[in-house]
Amino acid sequence: MEKPLNISDPVTPSTAVQDYLKTIHALGGVDERVSPNDIALKLTVTAPSVSGMLRRLADGGWIEYQPGKGAQLSEKGKTEARRVIRRHRLVELFLTRVLGLDLSEVDQEAEALEHAISPRLEEALANYLGEPDEDCHGHPIPSVNGELVTRSLKPLTSFRPGQTVLIREVRDDNPARLKRWMELGLIPGTQVQFVKREDVLDLFEIEAKGRVMQLPGLALSGLMGEPSNRVGHD
Repeated sequence: MEKPLNISDPVTPSTAVQDYLKTIHALGGVDERVSPNDIALKLTVTAPSVSGMLRRLADGGWIEYQPGKGAQLSEKGKTEARRVIRRHRLVELFLTRVLGLDLSEVDQEAEALEHAISPRLEEALANYLGEPDEDCHGHPIPSVNGELVTRSLKPLTSFRPGQTVLIREVRDDNPARLKRWMELGLIPGTQVQFVKREDVLDLFEIEAKGRVMQLPGLALSGLMGEPSNRVGHD
C-alpha cells in the first residue's frame, strides 16, 4: 500500500515530492508537459496515485497541471528538482572518486542519500570535489544557482563507419549493463572509432582503447556521445 504523502511544508518537501519533481524533470517537464502515464511507468506506481499526487503538487505550486494534458514544472518546482539532482550527482561523484565505488554501484546509494544532505554538506562536497561540471556517468551537475548545461549529444548507434566519437554520458539505471560497459571500456571519456556497421543485423564493429569488438545496437543503447576532435585512440 502506498503511503499518504505530505507536501504541506514548502521549505522542506518530502522525499516523495522530491522524487516526483526529479522524475518530471527527467522526462522533459521543464520545457513541456509530461503525461501521468509516463510518470507512473518511471516511478513504478499506479496511474490513479500519480493523478492524485499531481493535483497536490499543483496545489503546492510545484507544477502546472491540467488533467488530460499533463504536468510541467513551475519555476519553484524546477529549482527544487535541480537541487535534488545536484545533490544526487555530487554524491555519486564522491562515492566513485573518494570511496572507490564503481559506476554500477552508486546510483542507488545516491538515491537514498540525496534526501538527507543538508545545504552545508552539499557545499562541502562541492568544494571538496572542486565544484565539478559532471558526475561519474558524465551527466551535467546543476550549479548552485540551478543552472544546468544542455548538450547536443547523440546515441552511439546513430554514428556511421569512419566516424570517431567521444563517449560523454552513460545511462545509470541498469547496474548489470554498466558493469558490462566498464568491462568493455565504454565509459565517459573513451574515444570510439566506428569501423563497420551491418544495418540488417544491427551489428556494429568498433574500436575502443585498442580493442576491436562487434556489438549489437542493443548493447550500445544508453551510450551518448559527440564527434571527437582528438587525435589517435584512448
